[in-house]
Amino acid sequence: MPKKPQVRTAVATEAAPAAIVRKLSLEQKVRLLSGASFWTTAEVPGVPPAFFADGPHGVRRLAPDVGDIEGAVPATCFPPAVALGSTFDVDLVRRVGEAVAAEAKHRGIDVVLGPGINIKRSPLCGRNFEYVSEDPLLAGEIGAALVTGIQEGGVATSLKHFAANNQETERMRVSADMDERTLREIYLRGFQRVVTTARPATLMSSYNRINGTHTGEDRRITTDILRGEWGFEGLVMSDWGAVHDRVAGVRAGLDLEMPAAGEGRVKELVAAVRSGALDLADVDRSATRVVALALAAQAAREAAADGGAPPLAERGHDPEAWHDVDHHALAREAASRAVVLLKNDDGLLPLAPGTRVAVIGELARTPRYQGSGSSQIVPTRLDDALTAIQDAAPDVAFAPGYALTEPPLVRRGRARVRDREARPLRSRTHALLRQTSGNDLAADAVAAARSAGVVLFFAGLPQSAEAEGRDRADIELPAVQLELLDRVLEVNPRVVVVLSNGSVVRLSGFADRVPAIVEGWLLGQAGGGALADVLYGRVNPSGRLAVTVPLRIEDTPAWTSFPGTGLHVTYGEGIYVGYRWYDARDLDVQFPFGHGLSYTTFAYSGLGVSTGSADGKGSADDAGLAVRVTVTNTGGVAGREVVQCYVSLPGSPVPRAPRSLAAFAVVDLAPGESREVKLTVARDDLAYWDVQADRWRVEGGTYRVEVGASSRDLRAAADVEVPSDGVVPPLTAASSLGEAMAHPVIGPTVTGMLQGAGLSDDVMIMTSAMPLDRLPYQPGSGVTHKQVRQLLDVANGTGGLVTRATAHVLNLAARLRKPR
Repeated sequence: MPKKPQVRTAVATEAAPAAIVRKLSLEQKVRLLSGASFWTTAEVPGVPPAFFADGPHGVRRLAPDVGDIEGAVPATCFPPAVALGSTFDVDLVRRVGEAVAAEAKHRGIDVVLGPGINIKRSPLCGRNFEYVSEDPLLAGEIGAALVTGIQEGGVATSLKHFAANNQETERMRVSADMDERTLREIYLRGFQRVVTTARPATLMSSYNRINGTHTGEDRRITTDILRGEWGFEGLVMSDWGAVHDRVAGVRAGLDLEMPAAGEGRVKELVAAVRSGALDLADVDRSATRVVALALAAQAAREAAADGGAPPLAERGHDPEAWHDVDHHALAREAASRAVVLLKNDDGLLPLAPGTRVAVIGELARTPRYQGSGSSQIVPTRLDDALTAIQDAAPDVAFAPGYALTEPPLVRRGRARVRDREARPLRSRTHALLRQTSGNDLAADAVAAARSAGVVLFFAGLPQSAEAEGRDRADIELPAVQLELLDRVLEVNPRVVVVLSNGSVVRLSGFADRVPAIVEGWLLGQAGGGALADVLYGRVNPSGRLAVTVPLRIEDTPAWTSFPGTGLHVTYGEGIYVGYRWYDARDLDVQFPFGHGLSYTTFAYSGLGVSTGSADGKGSADDAGLAVRVTVTNTGGVAGREVVQCYVSLPGSPVPRAPRSLAAFAVVDLAPGESREVKLTVARDDLAYWDVQADRWRVEGGTYRVEVGASSRDLRAAADVEVPSDGVVPPLTAASSLGEAMAHPVIGPTVTGMLQGAGLSDDVMIMTSAMPLDRLPYQPGSGVTHKQVRQLLDVANGTGGLVTRATAHVLNLAARLRKPR
């Protein structure tokens, strides 16, 4: 993960802020550590306020004193993260970020609160629509692209939610309990990538606890790892209302509490400093970071001032006054690139304009385009798929088929209840949405389907089913939609199911009975036109799944533990999240991670892998692997392939997933065109977290590199030798005899002497598990603690000859036949 220069508009230099803080009174310093309103920081002499707004798939600008979800100034609603992740296109996402920055500046916003890159541990998380992927590399790359685009536009970002905010149930109190390797490799890895490559100006801590400690009070995560290991130089703020113990938070490195906490908080912190409970240096440090952000925001505003745009008050809340034609076009482009063609038997799609089409489903007319909660954008315009389809073809019939009503089901532990009723439901297979579909609606839909050449059946989840603050009850589509689909298939088998959902839904009930399925996710305000573009072939679909679609919820990694009990949730699946889990268990899935079809076909050839980087610079020691593969468009239309590179280390003694995503790239090809695609696998991305050594480590060995169109559609493979880091973990008195045998310095001698003692295989196995500090206590061993220390000195490079030390320690080998 190579580092990039920090964006100058995002963070001010430290000298000026520190000088300002030195001149402030204690009360003024402390006042800076809390917001002044819902959306602004405090103003003190020499320090202007900074204005925040939710995002990041648009700008949700509210008045400073308004904390509601409703009432925001209109802005372009770009596709949410669930859709942007499926593009696998970092350049496109960066352009979306640039557009968000431009709109933020026009609305007087200094910091966009996003992106969110938490891992999709379970499809039941109610906020999955705000997150990118189940894979930390993809989440990190897409997140970094969005941060880069926004900050290059002169607006700061706030990477969130740091960290392990993977459910909404009891999100303010629950403890995500996991081992260190899982934390590092899965739940921190994406944040590390964004911090080290894109340099976000701020970072937002999460509501939850990790292993019992609130994230905003965990100095190890907030300071030691974030700043000490990753080099983060910006400001850390709380999520809104997330602060549990403010004094502990300041000590840990939580600089800013949001929103305004009031005068009581000022008095609390002043008293803590005066009593000695809080070090003034900690207050100065956090105040300096707040001042740096405020001054950088002021400088960016002054640099962007052009006087050409009408003032905010003039435009008011009129969507048309805020509409940007170019940004709407970009939103449509991004949405079309996010659409995933899951299935297309017999080339049913794209549709010919003359095909008689029946559009069935209220969701075609009343689109779902974003999730519910703090990320909701008031769009400047809203395109629906029905109108776009009618514009594309002359012969289109429409029947809503079902009506959308409320309320949803939500999860309360293992029970499912109505959001406004606390009554358990008996059936797990009922829909999240209570819908009314009288006989007239269903009958009209069936009649329209019977006479159509192709049926476009729009299905999906309601807005309230996926929302901040609550998790989903299951992954089922609404029962009324599935019942209607069954009736439609009885009269017309040529059905294209078009989905609208912010997280995966179960498709196994009908996937083998329909010829085509289009995953439409939540596509933002221009999603209706984007869907029509794909359905009619104006855009060749190139979206790929950023998550696995399971056959059933019971197959998913977190099924047995989500959402936890007693305010604790155990991440027992460890590093085996998403496709890593399904591959490790060799489980069938509905559609694998990375899957997505095209209206053309692609062939792979000439895979080559070498140490170094794809651009010819660097070596294996600093750049990892250079991967080259030729991709050819073997079909009859232009198309885009998403080339995915997976890496594994067969035979590793370290538990690993069968493969993990290490690099990806998009390539546009005309019919018959071939192009060599170059990918670089960073050496860092070959590393695993060595719990014993408490550091990242690259194992030496023969790595398998596979490239293809999904995690289970791998077209070419090659092996490459990768040297190890050369770091030898130290032996301690608690190390086992077996670890001593494997040690590169003393191992050969220890192993040879044990083998020469004539021990049976069973005794050898039992003996190898014995800690070295137990040897002096074995009857007749003749080994002393001093001799064990001598052996450790030799192993760790602090003592004498290996043969001398091992001979003393292993005098017992000839006498040892069975442990006492």
